[in-house]
Amino acid sequence: MKPTVTTFSFLLGLAGLGLVATVAVAASQVSGPQGAAVRSVSAAQAPAAKGGPIKPRVSTPPLPNVGFAPVRPMSVVRETYDFAAQHGEILKYVPCFCGCGSQGHKANESCFVARRDSKGNVLEWDTHGFGCTICIDVARQAMQLYSSGADVQSIRTTIERQWASQGEGKTPTPMPPAKKG
Repeated sequence: MKPTVTTFSFLLGLAGLGLVATVAVAASQVSGPQGAAVRSVSAAQAPAAKGGPIKPRVSTPPLPNVGFAPVRPMSVVRETYDFAAQHGEILKYVPCFCGCGSQGHKANESCFVARRDSKGNVLEWDTHGFGCTICIDVARQAMQLYSSGADVQSIRTTIERQWASQGEGKTPTPMPPAKKG
């Protein structure tokens, strides 16, 4: 039996519905605080420093198996950990608001990266970010702002304005360096 145009149209329609359903489910799984949508942005999509050379990627160990389901889809967790690894120069100036300062965390970067070597390569992950929606959502908001071209001062100001009243406590995060010129 020879396939007809109707058969092909039917199969094409099914494939299209599958794609729409996949995109809808993925979009519903990526949300920020209070259900606000957070656009998915990979660290590779983030802009290079204005007028500066492209920063080489730092090396990272594999993410550990934490033995529980992360608070966000694993693709979101991976992307967030990668941003924290590649952009410590941003997240080390962004506070976290989940109360993790009591665990020794100094900034949102600490929620993901436990140790770096002298070149900035990640030697050890902190697994706190796997289980904390605030940590993940703050970092993802910083990632989105960075991707849109915001500088570290603007990123910090925006995040503090939004999160200061929503969390359990702000980490003792240093202020970013003053803008040059």
